[in-house]
Amino acid sequence: MSLGAIDTMHDLKSVLSEAAGDGIISIDQAEKLAPYLTERGVRADDVRSAHHEDVLGEVVDTETPRFVRGFHDILITIGVIVALVGIWGIASIIPVFVAIIILAEILVRRERLALPAVALTAAWTVAIAAAEVSYYPDGLKNLSDMMQILVVMVPFPVLLAVFYWRYRIPLSLAATLGSALAVCTVLILSLLSKLTGSSNFILEHSLISSLLFLIAALSLFAVAMRFDLKDPLRETRNSDVAFWLHLSTAPALLYAIVSVIFTMQSGSATFTLASTHTSDAFIVIAVVLVLMLVGLVIDRRAFVTAGLVSLGVALARLFKESGANPGGYVFVILFIVGLVVLVIGVGWPFFRRAVLAPLPDAMRAKLPPVRWAEDKQPAVEL
Repeated sequence: MSLGAIDTMHDLKSVLSEAAGDGIISIDQAEKLAPYLTERGVRADDVRSAHHEDVLGEVVDTETPRFVRGFHDILITIGVIVALVGIWGIASIIPVFVAIIILAEILVRRERLALPAVALTAAWTVAIAAAEVSYYPDGLKNLSDMMQILVVMVPFPVLLAVFYWRYRIPLSLAATLGSALAVCTVLILSLLSKLTGSSNFILEHSLISSLLFLIAALSLFAVAMRFDLKDPLRETRNSDVAFWLHLSTAPALLYAIVSVIFTMQSGSATFTLASTHTSDAFIVIAVVLVLMLVGLVIDRRAFVTAGLVSLGVALARLFKESGANPGGYVFVILFIVGLVVLVIGVGWPFFRRAVLAPLPDAMRAKLPPVRWAEDKQPAVEL
């Protein structure tokens, strides 16, 4: 099956799924009709309404952020942030929680504004952290005590889950899942610390800790992909949840993989400009490139942006080893990193097609389709 046929299959499945949701046909009929119509050359354009065609025809980038809908949302969001900062400055953290709830009831529950919903979720998370610092200051002093860290972290998934239950914001669900996984990781570290009698398990058993962090990062990636695979066309809430999960998954995977490799190699879990091995820089570059490849396959640019800082540090390490003047190679590094971003950004659909071509048809069918120039909306004349 060609990539074009797979793209058509995706479109037909979307239309037929909506028909099943409206009760016109059953779900089983929708699943059987998609390949049947595709084999006979029927396209989604032939079966969708004119209005639906206009809506889907405007979708070019499958990662278009749906939380930015216009300057109206931006203006309201600025007001939300400024107002909450003002309340925080003149009162305690409790009024901030109350203000967030009132604003969420108005702007999210009633007005359904997307960007303010994101800002309010972020504010809710920051307020939880501020409350932790205010009421449990001792819990943040000794970071080697896993039980203290656990006590501090537990409220995050609980309160974020309540926030999601009430307002159904994708970011709040992603934050709930991420923080819950973090709590589980710290709980395991705490249990291991008690079993081994170690006062600082992470430093004393760095390889086990690095492997545990890698497992946690892979688990978060699996959760993100579960949401992504539910909505390959990026049309539902599942895609938005996956978007936020991937934003945290990408850097977590990068640093977890690098940590495991360096710990196994030299006992140190970090990579800096002071690294004594030039090969470390090539390892970092290789890991960054692999994650960029993963990002191309699943059509998530977070895996490209997550490695830019590490790529810059690795290049700096190579230039430093070569004896180059720091005043000169800094701009060369900025140029190289910027060029990488531009090349990948501009050629994204071409790179995706090249990467997807050798994959099995069954795997490609589950991934987002490749968008081409003919799919783009007309340019706006200035």
